[in-house]
Amino acid sequence: MWILFAILAALCFGLRGILYHYTSQLPLSRTVLLCGVFSMGAVVCGAAAVLSGQPWETSALVGIQMGVFSFVANASMFKGFAVGKASLVAILTALPAVLVVMGAYLLWGEALSYIQLAAFAVIVAGILLVRYSNDLSLSNLQGAQWGLLSLLMFACNDLSGSWSTKLEAPLFPTLFFMFTSGSICYGIWWMKDRLARKKFSLAVASVSAEGSATTETAAPATTWGERRTFLTGMLVGTTNAVGMMMIVTAFDLGKAGLVSAVTALNVLIVLLYTRFVVKEQFSRIEVTGMACAFGGILFLRLFG
Repeated sequence: MWILFAILAALCFGLRGILYHYTSQLPLSRTVLLCGVFSMGAVVCGAAAVLSGQPWETSALVGIQMGVFSFVANASMFKGFAVGKASLVAILTALPAVLVVMGAYLLWGEALSYIQLAAFAVIVAGILLVRYSNDLSLSNLQGAQWGLLSLLMFACNDLSGSWSTKLEAPLFPTLFFMFTSGSICYGIWWMKDRLARKKFSLAVASVSAEGSATTETAAPATTWGERRTFLTGMLVGTTNAVGMMMIVTAFDLGKAGLVSAVTALNVLIVLLYTRFVVKEQFSRIEVTGMACAFGGILFLRLFG
């Protein structure tokens, strides 16, 4: 049953990836956008917690840790897409499952059987083939630092999610704390950016009053307003909230490394979008990687 929830999580995160990549190219504040993403998650999970009557236990506070990790991971991924090569960032963010397998073994002794390990290797190999780009080289590694940080933080977030199920933390309150802590982090960052812009504007106005500045010295204004950006982030946040519900449920039913690997297949959703909406052609490597990844899932379903 865990594999169904993991696939549903992959679908949600795939849609989130499409929206992240699209909005990263727009003239808007990513801080405001991501604040909206996490705020929507807090609203959805808070409402679900109240309606379901789940208890607000101390164990749910592990969600705060998840929120901090997710805050850094999402910010790093978004920054990587904005300033670096999308292909490189995509490759690096395909690897959290490897760290999760090692972390789950070291922390909880959660080992995979030989069949599960073989399926895991096939799935990860397929993901890497799908995300491979021929134009990458040692001299063309823009955004690598952000991709590596995102890789580490996504792995820590997955391990924290798995830990929450071992603590038997209630699902919706845990995710409420996760999204709330993330919202607070982005809100603080948002206020810091706004204050910096205000100081800059005052400095420019002061210099202009002395006749030493031209209109060209003013900072370029963000085309999208904060309200519009925040509401767009809330729309994206619905995919993130549902995805987290699915993946934490999958962690409760299956092994952390396998759940993380299956969820990483969200890249296939992005690929299908580029094929049928953007009308890009698949390369042979991408087709091979997709077949490999789907083969690994089928192998895991039949024999794992």
